[in-house]
Amino acid sequence: MKNLIIIVIMALAIAGCSSVKKNGESEKNANQVALNSTTQTFYDFSALNMQGKEIKLSDYKGKIVLVVNTASKCGFTPQFAGLEELYKKYSSRGFVVLGFPSNQFANQDPGSNEEILEFCKANYGVTFPMFEKIDVNGENAHPVYTYLKNSVPNAEPEKIKWNFTKFLIGKDGKTLKRYESRVKPADIEADIQELLK
Repeated sequence: MKNLIIIVIMALAIAGCSSVKKNGESEKNANQVALNSTTQTFYDFSALNMQGKEIKLSDYKGKIVLVVNTASKCGFTPQFAGLEELYKKYSSRGFVVLGFPSNQFANQDPGSNEEILEFCKANYGVTFPMFEKIDVNGENAHPVYTYLKNSVPNAEPEKIKWNFTKFLIGKDGKTLKRYESRVKPADIEADIQELLK
């Protein structure tokens, strides 16, 4: 009986050590993400466009970039019109909007990439670059979004709350600002103008 008690105590001790190790590893991984967000830039990533072609985001080096997670059946979907307006107005001066559809919020973008692109063009005349549908949160989140969520200056990392969250990227590829869904594209125009001076 005494030997059995000793074995049980040893087993619990080993399990505890294992748990500490796992927690330590999780903390190390979280710190690694935080570290990467300070040493990496937006330009270190790539993504597939709607045609399945890999696009290096360094192709946008030297531009002001507005990254948006979009959806076709959302109350904020009309923001496509405002995003397109900004793109047309400032693209010749070095500004670009990049759309990343996601179906993670109430299944509001269930269509195929082709259907999404056709919807955007037909209903809002979208001409800015659109990328393949991705996850923006969770273990399958696209690396671009893992970076963005961890790279906003003077802000704690925070998951994407809803469709049409926006990130403003400077000419050096560093994240400058995050805007939540309710912020209309027109409300960002002053910040874009300032950066394009």
